[in-house]
Formats: sequence, C-alpha cells, structure tokens
Amino acid sequence: MSTIQTRILDAALPAIVFDGWTLATLEAAATSIGLTAFDVKRAFPNGVVGAVALFSARADEQMLATLSADYDLPKMKIRERIATCVMVRLRQNTQHREAVRRALGFYALPWNAAAGLTALYATVDAMWRAAGDTSTDYNFYTKRALLAGVFTSTVKVWLDDSSENLTETEAFLRRRIENVMEIEKAKAKLRDGFGKAEDWLPDFMKRGA
Repeated sequence: MSTIQTRILDAALPAIVFDGWTLATLEAAATSIGLTAFDVKRAFPNGVVGAVALFSARADEQMLATLSADYDLPKMKIRERIATCVMVRLRQNTQHREAVRRALGFYALPWNAAAGLTALYATVDAMWRAAGDTSTDYNFYTKRALLAGVFTSTVKVWLDDSSENLTETEAFLRRRIENVMEIEKAKAKLRDGFGKAEDWLPDFMKRGA
C-alpha cells in the first residue's frame, strides 16, 4: 500500500461512519488533506472497491504484526491460536467498528460480492498461516471455509458487543470453535465407521467394486 492510499483512507474513515464507502467520501477526504479527486483515482484505480480492500488488508497486516510481537502461538493449542488471531483482529478494529459495518453492507451488494469473498479469504488465510498451518491438500480449503464461517458469525456479534474487553464476543467465538471441532470429530468417526462397516459388505456393494 502506498503513502497516498493510506493518507486518503485515514482521512476518510471518520466520514465513512456517517456517509458510507462512496467515491464522494474518498474525494472529500482527499480534499481535506490537500489532495484532489484525481489523486483518489490514481490511488484507487478500482474505485471504492480498492479502498475497502485496503482497509481489510491493512487490518490483516496489523493483526499479523501484533501476533508476531506479542504472542507465542506455537506454544498454544490450535483452537487457542485461532481464537487469539480472531480476537486480536477484532480488538484492533474496535475503533473502526462502524466502518466495518459499512464495509459489510458494501460487500453485500451483488456486484461487490466477489471482492468481499476475496477479502474474507485473505483474512482467514492469514490467520491459518499465523497459526502454523502448512496443509496443501483438501484440508487447506476445508480449514479456511470453516474459519470463514466462524469469523463472519463472530463479527456480527462483535459489531454490537458493548461488554468490557469484548467478553461476549470472545465467549461466542470459543463456543463456535468448539462446535465446529465437535462436528468435525463426529464426521471423522462417521467416516471411520463406514470404512469398518465396508469390510462386512458383499463385494458388489464395496466402493470401487
């Protein structure tokens, strides 16, 4: 991200709370810091989509920097690593909660949905990599899909959480992680059960027969 992008974004954030993610908001922010509408087009060739993407990407970078500096993730259990990643990102964005709410509304528009999925994937991928995930097979995609569901549902709670230090959000997050892990364990047992039962089936009913 360039300096001019960062300057425009920082200047726009206070107004986004009231006016939303619009080109007019970005242009007014640029004018307020001595730049022009042309500078906005140069900084964000894709328009508002680029500005919202930068907002999310910068939050990802800040999360990774904090995790690296303040936490020893390898010493934690995997569920604790993921919970820590999610809570660090949310806590760092607390002052920009309304901008996040507006961003979700922006991504909810059909023509912005693909950009929203791209940003969500980048976030959950950054979390899994920070947690030490090295999978390259089917599990790679499964983990990210599961975390995407957990993260988005947790964000909805976080947006309206007025509890001290986001205790309600963290409690919800931990329940969601626990639920997902229990479901995955049940699915694994079911797969194992089918594998063992297959030994008792007639040959014509076995997979690959």
